[in-house]
Amino acid sequence: MDKQTQTELEAAAFRALITHLDKRKDVQNIDLMNLAGFCRNCLSKWYLAAAEAQGVEMNYDQAREQIYGMPYSEWKDKYQQEATPEQKAAFEKSHK
Repeated sequence: MDKQTQTELEAAAFRALITHLDKRKDVQNIDLMNLAGFCRNCLSKWYLAAAEAQGVEMNYDQAREQIYGMPYSEWKDKYQQEATPEQKAAFEKSHK
């Protein structure tokens, strides 16, 4: 496979992941962290790092908006729930 095709496939897979996460707003970031070790904020940081590596001017809020599909503050107000004691305990256990 040539590099261009690989890049296009990776980009398509990334877009599918973002679309999937957008459809699953019920899945909280702490759930993602507990199960997979990354969350939407991690994706935002990776997106920002990729932009910076390409010389694209962007800040963390702009990167988050690309991942969340809206300003983070809006997403947080609409969809973020308080983590349960069980979620917090699982997070502490998995991130020692």
